[in-house]
Amino acid sequence: MTAPTLRSPDAEGLTRRRRFLVLIICCISMLVVIMDNTIVTVALPTIRDRLGASVSGLQWTVDAYTLVLASFLMFAGSSADRFGRRRVFLIGLASFGVGSLLCSLAPSIGWLIAARALQAVGGTMLNPVALSIVANTFPDRVERARAIGVFGAVSGLALCLGPIVGGALVDGIGWQSIFWINLPIVAVAIVCTLAFVPESRAPRPRRFDPVGQVLVLAVLACLVYVLIESPRLGWASPISLGLVAVVVLGLVGLLVYEPRRTDPLIELRFFRSVPFCAALVTAVAAFYGYGSFLYLNTLYLQNVRDFTALVTGLCMLPMGALIVVGAPLAGRVVGARGPRGPMVLAGVALAAGGLALTWLSPTTPLVALLGIYVLFGVFMSTVNAPITNTAVSGMPMAMSGVAGSTASASRQVGVTLGVAVSGSIVAAAMSHGGVAFTSSSHAAWWTLTGLGVVIVALGLISTTRRALDSARRAASLFDGWH
Repeated sequence: MTAPTLRSPDAEGLTRRRRFLVLIICCISMLVVIMDNTIVTVALPTIRDRLGASVSGLQWTVDAYTLVLASFLMFAGSSADRFGRRRVFLIGLASFGVGSLLCSLAPSIGWLIAARALQAVGGTMLNPVALSIVANTFPDRVERARAIGVFGAVSGLALCLGPIVGGALVDGIGWQSIFWINLPIVAVAIVCTLAFVPESRAPRPRRFDPVGQVLVLAVLACLVYVLIESPRLGWASPISLGLVAVVVLGLVGLLVYEPRRTDPLIELRFFRSVPFCAALVTAVAAFYGYGSFLYLNTLYLQNVRDFTALVTGLCMLPMGALIVVGAPLAGRVVGARGPRGPMVLAGVALAAGGLALTWLSPTTPLVALLGIYVLFGVFMSTVNAPITNTAVSGMPMAMSGVAGSTASASRQVGVTLGVAVSGSIVAAAMSHGGVAFTSSSHAAWWTLTGLGVVIVALGLISTTRRALDSARRAASLFDGWH
């Protein structure tokens, strides 16, 4: 293949077949990134046995990945707009592939956590950039909406396939294989990106905000470290108290510094919109619930019930199937009638599922568990579309991408906090048998019940006339911004 062949034309000159290939490439990248985290979660008990990991080591295996995603999603998006989306996308694929290879070679839990962080650096350059590539490749609004719909449906498919694929790989080959599977997919994606994906840039890219980026990373990293390590260090230890002080000072720094920026990393004017604030709180609450459920449920099924990794994945199939089927339907309902109905339904399902799990015991019938997983499937299938819709509600088109990216980062913050907090709740009981584990987990399930109630309340509050008026007033602050 010669060099001129690799030069891609502008999006307007792409054939229909070429655009379809670009969509497939972007969907595959998102499938790998989203599926990877659910695959790793199913493999955690095996990783603990093989690498001698502690409970906090398992938490960091998940949170090193989601923490980096949460911290750098918006930075990666602005970098792609400035330096070229295809270029950043290729760097992301390469970083993700190298990180996956290093994960499979990790001789200890510390090396695995470091490799997971590198993997996530690549992941930050894939999902948001892939969505930008899709939007740029389909200039027609109708075709673009269909393409983004397919792109979103693949995320549901990833959540469905992840536990099953992960379980089959762990039981059939070994825990390293959950990272090996990424390598050929990434290699094919790199070749196809060079051959078919056109380069594109934003006409007016947002400026970098290095100070804001450092503050966000410091706040999230210190907060997660306190939540994971304080059960071991002591909540009143000098290290814990010092890190809490860093979190507080970092938040104050963001509140003082960001309004002075022309292009801040976190646009504080958004927070004058009630729907936007509700979307962010809902994203954190919902994905806190999802991350907490996935983490604790995996430990319960494999450590307490002695299920294999594959059986664990199959048990979660009802939840994944509902996400695949229900997420597109929820998107249509939100588009036709607004976000209130799906958001309230999601909150009710989360509250009901959390409440049901407060009766969890080592002998809970499998049929009852599957019924609870159906509730979590309803919750996850109906919560995503309202979050995105509510976040951009009333915002000018020029700022909708920034608002949506902030909501996406909030999702990752939620998963990170869910694993950190729920893991700390059960940490002391992990070595004391199934009864102790299930009893200690009840506090985590009560938390999910409360979060479900919060989501219901936010769904009702954020869709009132007064809330929508606040969104319009917030949007007026950006008049003249292009």
